[in-house]
Amino acid sequence: MSIKVSVIIPVYNPGKYIQPCIDSLLRQTLPADEFEVLFVDDGSTDDSPAELDALAEKHPHFRVIHIPNSGWPGKPRNIGVGEAKGEYVQFVDQDDYLASDALRRLYEMGHRNGSDIVIGKVASNFRGVPHGVFKADREKCTIHDAPLYDSLTPHKMFRAEFLRENKIAYPEGKRRLEDQLYMMEAYFPAKVVSILGSYTCYYYSKRDDGKNAGSTRIVPSGYYGNLREVLDVVMANTEPGEFRDLLLRRFYRVEMLGRLSEPNVLKYDEAYLGEMLEAVRPLAEEFMGEGVRDGLGALTRVRSTLLRRDDSEGLLRFARFGLSVKGATRLETAEWRSDGKLAVTVSARLVHGDDAEPVRLLRRDGRFYLHPELVQDVLEAGELVDVTDEMDQFKAEMSLRNRETAVEWPCAAEFTSHVEDLGDDACEVVLRGSGVVSPQGVKGRGPVSKGFWDIWISVRGLGLVRKARLGADRVTGVETDLRPALLGSPARPVIPYFTDPHGNLTLDVARRSKRLAPYLENRPVQRMPGSRPELRLDVFTRPKTAPARTELVLSSEGGGGGTHVVSAEIRNVAGRAHIAVPTRAASVPAGRWNLAARLDGEKDAALPLCTVTVRSNGRLRLDDGLPVVDPQLVRATVAKRRKAALRRRLRAVGGPVVRRLPAPARKKLRGLAARLTG
Repeated sequence: MSIKVSVIIPVYNPGKYIQPCIDSLLRQTLPADEFEVLFVDDGSTDDSPAELDALAEKHPHFRVIHIPNSGWPGKPRNIGVGEAKGEYVQFVDQDDYLASDALRRLYEMGHRNGSDIVIGKVASNFRGVPHGVFKADREKCTIHDAPLYDSLTPHKMFRAEFLRENKIAYPEGKRRLEDQLYMMEAYFPAKVVSILGSYTCYYYSKRDDGKNAGSTRIVPSGYYGNLREVLDVVMANTEPGEFRDLLLRRFYRVEMLGRLSEPNVLKYDEAYLGEMLEAVRPLAEEFMGEGVRDGLGALTRVRSTLLRRDDSEGLLRFARFGLSVKGATRLETAEWRSDGKLAVTVSARLVHGDDAEPVRLLRRDGRFYLHPELVQDVLEAGELVDVTDEMDQFKAEMSLRNRETAVEWPCAAEFTSHVEDLGDDACEVVLRGSGVVSPQGVKGRGPVSKGFWDIWISVRGLGLVRKARLGADRVTGVETDLRPALLGSPARPVIPYFTDPHGNLTLDVARRSKRLAPYLENRPVQRMPGSRPELRLDVFTRPKTAPARTELVLSSEGGGGGTHVVSAEIRNVAGRAHIAVPTRAASVPAGRWNLAARLDGEKDAALPLCTVTVRSNGRLRLDDGLPVVDPQLVRATVAKRRKAALRRRLRAVGGPVVRRLPAPARKKLRGLAARLTG
């Protein structure tokens, strides 16, 4: 069978940090005879060469290539491409790892589209991730119609012949920005690029020794000399105009002004800052024209002005201000919807300083400017920064992020911007909106995994993006509507809670550490009227929540009668979890008993429910003192159950007959049945 994918991994003295990578490759769902793994050992001096050789002996689809030390991953990657037998090649770094289904999904997407490049969603617990690239799956796109320039790391899947035909190769030896150069040289000739945004394929993992690739301090002259090569590729493949400016602006904003912004610039000594300015300014003057600068956000334009004026002190002062700018959020409401999604309403804004003052704008003659107080220490008196044309760029987005794996999913949300007066011609922009969090997944994505999932709001404006947790500032009483939930099939607990001490909203999915019982202790337990004992808990459910089993514990009131355990079912009834208590407990002696439910398993504390009376015939009766469910809800529930029973009977009795009738008759009978059963 032909090889579908060759995984290429440059290796140099990885130590223990390569093990997660190896484990992830051994877990791949793509059959072992359909992919190969090429470890290109760049002259390692630790034990890894021998360990990899031993690994390759055990796994025929693993190969190890040993080369003299070249000092950088470029040459090992080139050698790997040259040796690869696969239709596609996937680059992986030695201290990162792949999701178990990554190779299969990426290959299938690339193969069906004839893709030159396939980009899989990434997660990182230490470096920035271009989440905008992964908002949705895209079967076919190019650099001209998708923001591919925001994803310039090489940890992607490439069609091997595409790389060879276009002579795309890494510069070899020690250098910087080789990834950006490689990717820009690949994006321009790529006729089809595919993006898999609905499955997290690649995980960047922070090393506890701080030695991840790219973590060492740059030498400005060399770094910006290498950046010039990347900019030359952009210039050679574009014409003057908006598209060229868009691409150049990305490098101006990130690699140039980004290293002269907070927090980086505040760590430089005077001499090093001088070296940075000396290296950056010539590129800014040569490549970053008026069209590039005008497209920057207001605060980034201020930095550009300070760079061109060679004002190092101004850059430092402005960075200290920028470091104090935060996103601020307020949780207005939060409650479960009938479809199993958590709906929230939120307000968000940009604030600065220890007192979280609003980032003020000045309104004058129908136009908006940065308030002079924000730039008084860095710009000349009376020099105003006009932001009128970027007022519509104030935006907010909501996401759900796993605290441990750093996987992040966008949440459906809509925000509108409002200009609110602060007096004396000052104003601020406040973003107000609503969104939904879906633990059970959305179209194209399954349920979120077990773990702690935090809700984040990204606040965008004036060229900044500030992310903030949601919940610390909230309307009084929000906690009341945030009841625990049982969702899915099989049913999983989803427990919203506010963290201690910060008070941020988190969802514990599938009992990562939280338990249902503690969150239900002060919530009401009601009983359904009638002879059948049934308890209604303050736990949210939805129609698609599958029934679950639980154990009920009966303990004697005096403590001398021991305990007895009976099985019971938890099911959805009108949006809440109902426990169908057995009508008889034959093995339980007559008397009064305390009833509790083991909602979290045998090892955790049971939730006290009520007292019950067991009669001599074993019949069980709930405490009459329990509050009774609202009669209107009872009537609706009883009617629903009767209709469900009628539907079952009609299907059982009439189904075989109806299926033998002509189509028009079947349609009439089914319409009649629908009217009868509601």
